[in-house]
Amino acid sequence: MRIATHSGRMLLVSPDSSRVVDVSRASGGRYGPGPREVYDVWEEFARWVSDTPIDFAADGVPLPLEELDAPSPDPRQVFAIGLNYRDHADEAGFAYPESPPTFTKWVGGFAGPVGDLRLPAETVDWEAELVVVIGRRAESVAAADAWSYVAGLTTGQDFSERTLQLDGPAPQFSLGKSFPGFAPQGPWLVTVDELADPDNLAVECRINGETVQKSSTDRMIFSVPGLVERLSAVLPLLPGDVIFTGTPAGIGAARKPPRFLQDGDVVETTIEGIGGLRQVCVATPR
Repeated sequence: MRIATHSGRMLLVSPDSSRVVDVSRASGGRYGPGPREVYDVWEEFARWVSDTPIDFAADGVPLPLEELDAPSPDPRQVFAIGLNYRDHADEAGFAYPESPPTFTKWVGGFAGPVGDLRLPAETVDWEAELVVVIGRRAESVAAADAWSYVAGLTTGQDFSERTLQLDGPAPQFSLGKSFPGFAPQGPWLVTVDELADPDNLAVECRINGETVQKSSTDRMIFSVPGLVERLSAVLPLLPGDVIFTGTPAGIGAARKPPRFLQDGDVVETTIEGIGGLRQVCVATPR
């Protein structure tokens, strides 16, 4: 199953990703229309989708990628993980963490899969990331059971304004990563059953056609199940919650000399089996 959101409504996406059907209309008002209303009854909703034939040809409309929102646009909680790939920790000059460094990206930075990325300063960096959306309340969940608590996966970017992020004496990770548009996600949420190996997905980021990040999620220090286990041991994860799982090597700040996004740059981010994002950078310094 693939789902997307548009104007506060949840949509089912056709298998060929060309058409969508409004969930509330297709279910006669049983589910939705808001995404959170669907995530709150995710297991029941997933069973309904499995048991209900959807005629996308007759009832669907074309998929407007540039109009879509993040698949879970108003989560109660957003978690973001740092230093979760060994090669990224290496390029940053840090030891591998023994527990996942965790911060947040505020919902005001959420955006859909296609659009402009307004650059508020001259030191905006890119970070391609796999993003997890929780499907049912997860509290003290073992890693072996964790995938059953996941609604699905999507592609994300953790854009970061490095000057504000590293402004001292204490770093401002969450602020530096939460400007408007700094958390694009999409184009849709893909359920785990559609992926041959959800623990091993190719991740790539390109700028103006040049590959700047290329890795796989099997190189994470803390896998998706491991993150669900670690986070849910501290507090409950709630339906619709979002987890940015970290980025591999290749960020701009670690290059010599550092490289940051410029006006007109086109950032394309793809994850195997899910799909891609496309942001065009627009210089708008504050």
